[in-house]
Amino acid sequence: MRADARRNHARLLTAAASAFAEHGEGASLDDIAKRAGVGSGTLYRHFPTRRALLEAAYAARIDALAERGDELSRSLPPSEALTEWLHEVCVATIQVRGLKSLMGSAVADADSTPLTACGTVVRTTAKRLVEQARSEGALRPDLTPADLLRLTHGIATAAELGGGEKDTRRYLDLLLEGLRPLC
Repeated sequence: MRADARRNHARLLTAAASAFAEHGEGASLDDIAKRAGVGSGTLYRHFPTRRALLEAAYAARIDALAERGDELSRSLPPSEALTEWLHEVCVATIQVRGLKSLMGSAVADADSTPLTACGTVVRTTAKRLVEQARSEGALRPDLTPADLLRLTHGIATAAELGGGEKDTRRYLDLLLEGLRPLC
């Protein structure tokens, strides 16, 4: 990329992150282009779809969640690592407007909806943590990572409707208790 194209790309990402934080995933793309000091055509050359822009704006946040999953799996027992990671995913989903729609690609049916890069990162991390917790005997054998991510997505939504972030841990505890293997 030429130097001016790199600058435009960076300005667009900064403007998009700001606009998505203020207005959610439905932020005006024309407004984002104006904030970045470029025309709409430049925005679409760099990011042909709203989803591509949203994903690029939050890629670092998604990567940080994946890295956090790795850290937790090294420092905590598997079931605790999974619980803590899911809590952090819920909190991020509530705190970062627009992230919920990106997380939606990780919970969508992969046969009908192609995974975005962000969805792939989240699903890969969830798969690893679920497998570790399952090998510890903490999860039912029929639970898939996609199932758990869908339920977690629902918890974030429920927490938003209720008491917010403070309810996520309680909801996760209730959920995970119900997902333990039957003895």
